[in-house]
Amino acid sequence: IRIDKELNWVTGGGWGNNELQYYTNAPSNVRIKNGKLIIEARKESFRGSEYTSARIKTKNSWKYGRFEIRAKLPQGRGTWCALWALPTDWTYGPWPYSGEIDILEHVGFNEGEIVGSVHTIAKAGDLYGTGQQGTIKIPNACKEFNNYILEWNENEINVLVNNKSFFKYSRRNQPWQRWPFDQRFHLLLNIAVGGWWGGAKGVDNDVFPTQMEIDYVRVYTQK
Repeated sequence: IRIDKELNWVTGGGWGNNELQYYTNAPSNVRIKNGKLIIEARKESFRGSEYTSARIKTKNSWKYGRFEIRAKLPQGRGTWCALWALPTDWTYGPWPYSGEIDILEHVGFNEGEIVGSVHTIAKAGDLYGTGQQGTIKIPNACKEFNNYILEWNENEINVLVNNKSFFKYSRRNQPWQRWPFDQRFHLLLNIAVGGWWGGAKGVDNDVFPTQMEIDYVRVYTQK
């Protein structure tokens, strides 16, 4: 995917998690610089919010494949960044009925801990202990680029960092309530500020502006 042309911008307020940012398409929040996609969260008042940021999604959607995103994550207590996927047609109903795949979630107060998960109507929201979440420590996640990967087929979801698997979720003849992942999904990339998880230990305003840099987004599918 050419990050300078094949993504469209999504604007608007928070994302249902008590977040503090307002998403914009302003160049200060989302831009291409030196061939890399920059998403920047800023401390600035805008339309009733005290912070601005960006959330972008792919125009295309896919059913199964290998998705590889090379990224350097934002630092700072109060940030909550994600590389994730949502259903395009919501065949099974609204969230979380139709599923969600999180390739990466990272909160600034726990720097370097990468969380991968799936959400379904059977288990959504707080996933600890449900078998729908995995974690891995990447100490340089905010200082260097790493490869965040989703391998997804009709039988399994496998989430990896630098080709090391840390979370798998299998179909195992489960009903759609536990496996709504047989439909087309699109990718999303964003930095949130605050929220029930990202803001659990407050927001350090001294960290802003803070950035997530995307070197590339690659999608491999079988024809």
